[in-house]
Amino acid sequence: MKRQVTSGHVVPKLALSRVEAAEAIGVTPVTVDRLAKRGLLRPSRATRRPLYPIWEIERFLRETSQSIEIESLRSARSEEGQ
Repeated sequence: MKRQVTSGHVVPKLALSRVEAAEAIGVTPVTVDRLAKRGLLRPSRATRRPLYPIWEIERFLRETSQSIEIESLRSARSEEGQ
């Protein structure tokens, strides 16, 4: 992640553009748009273009990772019952 340098101080980037967000989570910008449309990824609309705060990307990954783990457990349990 790039950092901006302001008067000799390094300032961490707090939000990403849709292209940067897509690169960060390993999908295309179109997929980021679809996730936002479905309400799974919520951009800030403080500017003309949507910005994706780092904490929002982390939340999305945490929540979707948990749902994948739960689905895997359910699948394994149903296979055991067969």
